[in-house]
Amino acid sequence: MMRRWITNALVFTVLWIFVRGVELTPVRLAEEALIGLLVSLPLAYAIRHFYQGPPVARSVRVVPYVLLYLAAFVRELLVANLSVARVVVSPSLPIDPAVVEVPLRVESDAAVTTIANSITLTPGTLTMDYDADANSLYVHSLSGTDILDPIRTWEDYALVIFNEPLKPGDPVPEPRTDGGDR
Repeated sequence: MMRRWITNALVFTVLWIFVRGVELTPVRLAEEALIGLLVSLPLAYAIRHFYQGPPVARSVRVVPYVLLYLAAFVRELLVANLSVARVVVSPSLPIDPAVVEVPLRVESDAAVTTIANSITLTPGTLTMDYDADANSLYVHSLSGTDILDPIRTWEDYALVIFNEPLKPGDPVPEPRTDGGDR
């Protein structure tokens, strides 16, 4: 059985070849593969205990959900770009800015970060803060009413991708009513 760090080194080597943008000749590919292996083997060995990720079988099962997440993100990115462009060229500047608390079902740091970054990368929205106690993001939006649907879609896919305890379709927690310290 091949050790996981060796598999990681091989993946790093392939990434090295792609990043370097090598000519597709056998000699250049072999040269860059050798350089990539010389760099990636010690690196993969050194960081072998930092990440104990899911088994490969689970990784393969989530690929469709990763693709669906990316498709939903790109779709929302295009819609948001057009929406912000429409607002910018409109003489009346029709915005209704708001800060919205978005309670989350995802709990892992990686899942929360992925959703928060997706929100921030979408034009017209910005993740301002994360409240770990309430497991909520605070999102600023040019139009505070239409931001929850895409976030819930991303979250449904993230629940599967990051192997969260809750599943898509589980109820969303209610936002705090006490107002917190905000």
